[in-house]
Amino acid sequence: MEVKAIDVHVHLEDELSIKASGARHEQMARYMKRKDWHPKSVDQMADEYRARNMMAVLMNSCDITTSGNVPVPNDHIASAVRKHPDVFIGFGAIDPWQGRIAKDEIKRCAEVLGLRGIGELHGARQNFSPANKKFYPLWEEAAKHKLPILFHTGMAAGGAGTPGGMGFKLKYNRPIPNLDDVAGDFPELTIIGAHPSWPWAEESLAICQHKSNYYMDLSGWAPKYWPPSVTHWANSLISDRVLFGSDWPAITPERWLEEFATLPFKPEVRQKILLDNAKRLFNLP
Repeated sequence: MEVKAIDVHVHLEDELSIKASGARHEQMARYMKRKDWHPKSVDQMADEYRARNMMAVLMNSCDITTSGNVPVPNDHIASAVRKHPDVFIGFGAIDPWQGRIAKDEIKRCAEVLGLRGIGELHGARQNFSPANKKFYPLWEEAAKHKLPILFHTGMAAGGAGTPGGMGFKLKYNRPIPNLDDVAGDFPELTIIGAHPSWPWAEESLAICQHKSNYYMDLSGWAPKYWPPSVTHWANSLISDRVLFGSDWPAITPERWLEEFATLPFKPEVRQKILLDNAKRLFNLP
């Protein structure tokens, strides 16, 4: 397969993943107006991405401390990668509040499961600030194993449109200081700020320009809704550290690419965003 793009932000939507998300699955389907949000097997997903000539980076999530939901085991993500190595790259999940267990799981993801990063960490849903030094041993462990960490930034679809937002507090998704502090204190750690970070897009753009160990993925928001500043900076000074991501199943790769094609990106920058930057990040040939 000739890979034409790498979607760096994809969620499994098989039966196990739906069960792990609990009440949030139906809430997000309503919020995203996705009536076609039905289970899809790992094999089906692999075939769809293969047909698109794309690779996909599979995200996992663990918020058992705050939600009580039993997470998808990281072994499940690793199994999908082993079965479809031409299509999938896998990230493992941790619950930061689990301390030593979470630290050991980072090591296991790297040394046993062969996963390539940690994410998606979600401050609002997991109720934590990445800049809290209580969690610094986790970031140190990830850096030790050269695992990038992907953090959700900005507005959250999870809980949106419900009274109290299911208790999720958006302040933990603000890039400055939450991720800027971590990027500054761990220069050897690669951080991916997921999404255009609305309503703090400029903060994520500023970190991306200021700290070379910080990347920004453009998932979770349809390109036609991006703030103009995102297109401007991604098309210029930070073009080497911006990544294509859909956040499937919230947004389909087809919709993302169709709208991305209407924006005034330079051809060489399109190539970087869709493929080259991710290849370099994941050391792909």
